[in-house]
Amino acid sequence: MISRRNFLGTAGAATLGSNLVLSNPAGGQERRGDQERPLRLAIVTTVWRYLSHAQHMGDRFLVGYPHEGRWHRPNVEVVSLFVDQKGEGDQSKERAETHGFQIYPTVAEALRQGGDSLAVDAVLLIGEHGDYPRNDKGQILYPRYAFFKEVVEVFKEDGRAVPVFNDKHLSFRFDHAQEMVKLSEQLGFPFMAGSSLPVTFRLPSVELPYERPIRDALMVGVGSSDPMDFHALEALHSLIDRRQGGETGVEAVQMIEGDAVWRAGDKGAWSWELLEAALSRSNQLQGISRTEAKPQDLIRNGQLQALVKNPAAYTVWFRDGLKTTMLMLNGAVGDFTCAVRLRDPDEILSTLFYLPPTPNVTYSAELMNRVEIMFRTGAAVTPVKRTLLVSGVLESCLESRMGGQRKLATPHLGVKYRVPEESQFATT
Repeated sequence: MISRRNFLGTAGAATLGSNLVLSNPAGGQERRGDQERPLRLAIVTTVWRYLSHAQHMGDRFLVGYPHEGRWHRPNVEVVSLFVDQKGEGDQSKERAETHGFQIYPTVAEALRQGGDSLAVDAVLLIGEHGDYPRNDKGQILYPRYAFFKEVVEVFKEDGRAVPVFNDKHLSFRFDHAQEMVKLSEQLGFPFMAGSSLPVTFRLPSVELPYERPIRDALMVGVGSSDPMDFHALEALHSLIDRRQGGETGVEAVQMIEGDAVWRAGDKGAWSWELLEAALSRSNQLQGISRTEAKPQDLIRNGQLQALVKNPAAYTVWFRDGLKTTMLMLNGAVGDFTCAVRLRDPDEILSTLFYLPPTPNVTYSAELMNRVEIMFRTGAAVTPVKRTLLVSGVLESCLESRMGGQRKLATPHLGVKYRVPEESQFATT
């Protein structure tokens, strides 16, 4: 396992079975004194404006970011940019002029820097924010899959591939997400994706014991469907995929809303005890807890039901017998917390996925640190199959809601993977 604290090691170039060559980002390159030549980074994004994901992530590679008590400046040079939409508040032109990179009209030209062949060492793909339609499930149709296919086409045509990071879920369609992962495996390039929550700070800084059996888990999240429920689901999975036997896939899902959520809890479909444990970690409780500092009062005095006008419960049945629930409780909380009941022996662990506030949002810096490790070493730090599975779980949950909030079998979600024992969340 590659430690994030020792990411400056080199990675040897490899000739792949697909006849593509994986670019060696750290070795055999022009050097500036004792410093390796900066990695050349292409950014492909939907928009670049203040507080967009492109601004949060792209700026980390332009000016650096805080990490482990100091200011870290990546040895990475942004050399090209493709922006799909430029509207009010666009910052792409200013960033390009200030930092000396070029904006290109197509993804292919950005990757080739206007030339005839791939001219970058890594690709940062950000399909988030912008003016895009929604489908009948309520998903925003961000062009992540389309961007990715254009990137891969350059790799195929030019006979060389480089590491790629895809922000958030892979696609609003599981078959597209599956194809993205398959293409990365076939062409042999490092591929990471996902949310910042799995790598942000935790309060308290706890991790599930590796290979420990789990009885139950409950995640509490906040925000709208599609953008924010993905974050909560992937945060939950970043805890439970350390369980005994690793991840074996999902058997079924169900999404319910409204008063049915409370009735399900009363019938034992999800645990009020785990909910109380999760709420005890929240830094942004609403209602009576703001004045009396008693998180338990949200449950015991009926405040929760009064505060949350439209609760949602995402229940997931895994193929190894585990069942988990994610509750979206807008109005009662403003953050993301989780509680897990372990067995052998029975105990409950709970934590807050801490998101430092705007505008610094240091959690995006932690995510870009892990991305920088992959760019530098050629090895993914977090499993892309986790993001693949969560992408499919979210899509299926939304289909369950559309289909009358019924339990929905998911034979297509047999995604298997194991995570390394070393944790990747921020601790300092």
